[in-house]
Amino acid sequence: MSLPVHSLRTSVFVDTSAFFALADQTDRLHYQALQYVQSTEQLLVTSNVVVHETTTLLRMRLGYEPALQFGLRLLGETTTPIVRITPADEERAWAIFRQYPDKRFSFTDCTSFAIMKRLGIGTAFAFDEDFRRFGKWVVHPLSEIR
Repeated sequence: MSLPVHSLRTSVFVDTSAFFALADQTDRLHYQALQYVQSTEQLLVTSNVVVHETTTLLRMRLGYEPALQFGLRLLGETTTPIVRITPADEERAWAIFRQYPDKRFSFTDCTSFAIMKRLGIGTAFAFDEDFRRFGKWVVHPLSEIR
């Protein structure tokens, strides 16, 4: 990724839950997600692990074509940088996963937490309460919908 880290500090990390709401027009949170994307001026970033998880979720719940279209759009565009997980991120994610047996954090969420910490990203675009439960980030648009 060619973006300097200082520009990522003011960006918003996009979670699978947000991508799914955007992709599924029948999702109860679709319009809130769409409104958020259309109204924010902050750079939206995600990780390759979130791309993997989202593509798989779309494939299982909505079918091959929606998963393919999501992948083609996200992987073909340049407006949403995809941050690759590093070995250090993976180690940190595993430590987070082990540290919170009482939480239902997915391993993908733990990798997102690790990447956000590494890059200094303080905001997540998610409908997944786990970002708030981890207690580290402002979560949008959740704070705006409730």
